[in-house]
Amino acid sequence: MDFSLDEETQLFRDTVRRWVERELPKDWCRMLERREHQYPAELWTKFVDAGFTGLGVDEEYGGLGGDIVKQAVFVREIARTLAGLGWIWGITAFSGTRAIALHGTDEQKRRFLPEMAAGRLRTAMAFTEPGGGTDVLGAMRTHAEKVPGGWELTGEKTWSTTADTADYLLLMARSERNVQKRSDGVSLFFVPRESERMRITPLDKLGMRALNSCAVHLDRVFVPDNLLLGEAGKAWKDTTSTLNSERIMNSAMCLGMIDGVLEDALSYMKQRRAFGKLIGEFQSLQHYVAEIAMMQKQAELMLFNTAWLQASGRRCAQEAAMTKALVSEYAVKSADLGISILGGMGYSAETDMQRYWRDARLLMIGPISNEMARNMIAEGLGLPRSF
Repeated sequence: MDFSLDEETQLFRDTVRRWVERELPKDWCRMLERREHQYPAELWTKFVDAGFTGLGVDEEYGGLGGDIVKQAVFVREIARTLAGLGWIWGITAFSGTRAIALHGTDEQKRRFLPEMAAGRLRTAMAFTEPGGGTDVLGAMRTHAEKVPGGWELTGEKTWSTTADTADYLLLMARSERNVQKRSDGVSLFFVPRESERMRITPLDKLGMRALNSCAVHLDRVFVPDNLLLGEAGKAWKDTTSTLNSERIMNSAMCLGMIDGVLEDALSYMKQRRAFGKLIGEFQSLQHYVAEIAMMQKQAELMLFNTAWLQASGRRCAQEAAMTKALVSEYAVKSADLGISILGGMGYSAETDMQRYWRDARLLMIGPISNEMARNMIAEGLGLPRSF
């Protein structure tokens, strides 16, 4: 039994780590995050210049290729300094690239994937609706009416991160009203951000403040037929097939933040003095840092086991839900302990502990809440559905 990454993936990890150290220092990332409602275009440019926007895109379309294991390695490395700002890469990689690769027509793949690989096209997701949260289907009021040459979309979405700066929105709407199951009759559209009759409004929030999350209002927005992804009315089944990958990426982001927390905690404990000695000599703080290290190792083992299962084509819905819930909770707990280790400086905007805590806290809620993840785990163990 071998739990190590293969040689190629280790070399890739080391390359990314050196790049992060050189291009994404923590103080620079902290400065970006402070610029509330200001998209960090210079950060996106760094990803483009390094070619990382092509990760996960087939070489046939100008990308670097790379399976879910390599993508998890990448996300972990960038989240160590970027924390939640790493989603500037992840949103397009998973809301756009993956959707087009899995459900796009040949023409759509030729049109969009090379642009995404080159970093010339960015996307955002627009699934959640006001009052809905995790209950995407039950809350869905946005509807699509068939018209000559395309569809007209009317409704409202919320918490669509980077919708105000993306080129296209991956948007889900109900296209059939009379269906036997609520998962039927839902379609997926690739909507240009500059469409007429669409209004996008940034929302104030606790973390990831430089990447706006937005409300999206649609009033008979026209979308041509060639921007429908997959078969009309079948979008829910199509998108649920990608949820394991989304949960794995969420977990990789959280593990990267745990890495950053542990790094900062150890550095501070080795230089801060109180009561006449280094605080690293205090037993209670040693217990805190040991707890963080234990959570880090558990998270790492769960994450890469689940990613390996996914890359191998094996069933891993249970493992993905478990990993998502556990690692996100570990990230929040680690950051909270990190704040305690740093004391007042942990609460200060001059350090990163508060940034890790704020960004990790969101990932206990989305893309599904940890309560819903537990419901799914219980159902997978043979218990009746609770929602």
